[in-house]
Amino acid sequence: MTPASTTPGVAAPPETTTLRGKDLLGIADLSPAEISLVLDTAEAMKEIASRPIKKVPALRGKTVVNLFFEPSTRTRTSFEIAEKRLSADTLNLAIASSSVAKGETLADTALTLEAMRPDMIVLRHSSSGAGHLLSRICRSAIINAGDGMHEHPTQALLDAFTIRERKGRIAGLKVAIVGDLLHSRVLRSNLHLLTKLGAEAWICGPPTLIPPDVARFGVRATSRVEEAVDGADVIMLLRIQLERMQGAYFPSLREYFNVFGMTRARVRLAKPDAIVMHPGPMNRGVEIASEVADGPDSVILEQVANGVAVRMAVLYLLAGGAEHEEAA
Repeated sequence: MTPASTTPGVAAPPETTTLRGKDLLGIADLSPAEISLVLDTAEAMKEIASRPIKKVPALRGKTVVNLFFEPSTRTRTSFEIAEKRLSADTLNLAIASSSVAKGETLADTALTLEAMRPDMIVLRHSSSGAGHLLSRICRSAIINAGDGMHEHPTQALLDAFTIRERKGRIAGLKVAIVGDLLHSRVLRSNLHLLTKLGAEAWICGPPTLIPPDVARFGVRATSRVEEAVDGADVIMLLRIQLERMQGAYFPSLREYFNVFGMTRARVRLAKPDAIVMHPGPMNRGVEIASEVADGPDSVILEQVANGVAVRMAVLYLLAGGAEHEEAA
């Protein structure tokens, strides 16, 4: 299995054929060449889903532990499917019935698993930096599946894959990101990625939900959704994360939808061929109208499908890619 050598809209093949680190903790750590490598590799992985037997032996003999401390449907399921399609041995740890319920720390849980010699640990945790902690104490490769309000790198990679697949490129596109910006790890990973690959990123939300440090990303911020989506190539909605809010950030969900919700009228302000994205889960009637979520501009289910291919690519590359296959 080798990454695609050329991709429409990409000027040159990736400058690298491997990822530098043993872990994937965030997009901030990746170079543009490494991002392109993951996206190109995912193109090759996506073809596997169209086969009668959706399985290759690329990770045969490798053990992957999925360690999810927060609820997840899309990320957890797609990681597990990706692992099985690559023939890895997969273990899903049920946190509620593990020793975590007895007070065991994350570090002790990780070291207990490490003693059993897994090859990779996929971690989702409510604390920012949890993946970095594990990367320092574990020999296993650590894949960050979302840590607090820090990063969600594989979500940004699958978003980029979907954009590139639909648009042929990322450089030069106007991408409008609307929603709960303050609490979103998806936002942070996407801003790192989009700016590294040359997109023009706009962010939009209530002033109370715009991060104070967003200027460091070099993006445009506004509280007028019409300005954000005007002429946009991509509209990305973010979920209102009520579970992370300790105060009143806007008057009501109804008011939020009236001012910021993505309606057909607002989508029409974007370019005629604009696509609408959402990492899920969606709050219909809050971030997005049902007619938009289910409409012809929506690529939300494509994002879900592409998540499997992108996570296959990440697992494959962190396992050593073609070098691992040759050794096997």
